Amino acid sequence: MAGGAKFDEGDEDIITGINVTPLVDITLVLLIIFMVTASYIIAPQSIKVDLPKAKSGGPTGVATLAIALDKDGQLYLNGKKTDEESVKVFIKAEVAAGHDLQAVISADKYTRHGLVVRVIDMVRQLGVSKFAISVDGG
Repeated sequence: MAGGAKFDEGDEDIITGINVTPLVDITLVLLIIFMVTASYIIAPQSIKVDLPKAKSGGPTGVATLAIALDKDGQLYLNGKKTDEESVKVFIKAEVAAGHDLQAVISADKYTRHGLVVRVIDMVRQLGVSKFAISVDGG
């Protein structure tokens, strides 16, 4: 018996050591399972937008209004699927409340240019003067 000691006081063996190898094996397997499942839990919460590349692009500040257009032209406001009327209602309420809004507009590179211009125009007409177009800086 590895790591243990025997006493000749009868037929009883006293175990004086613990084999931790199975405990480490089980812990590592559980760690791998948690790491793999964590990526599946987080991934569905993001919106898949393939941003175009720009050499002059840089990081933008914190935005209170995030608008995204996917490749099919579907509109998202702060990560939630929506339509133009809901965006207008939201912006009007925020501007009326006196909040200084900055809009960050993200559009998939395969989105029609006219849709992006329409969203920019809508945001500016509703009183949001600060806006940025999100690009991939690589």
